Amino acid sequence: MNVLKNMEAIFVVAAVLATATTFATASVPAAVTEPATVTATADSKMQVVTIKAKRLSAAEKAALI
Repeated sequence: MNVLKNMEAIFVVAAVLATATTFATASVPAAVTEPATVTATADSKMQVVTIKAKRLSAAEKAALI
């Protein structure tokens, strides 16, 4: 029964321990390098999507609504 009365305190202690552990085990990388830039070349094949369909007229659009 005592545990149920002190559940909030147990939760706060667990949260504080988790936070402290997170900060204690966090490490800073020794050297941060910039990611390599990717440039497109003339040889790369770009995918192209072609849609072949007629456009709806205003009357057809109104009929759909």
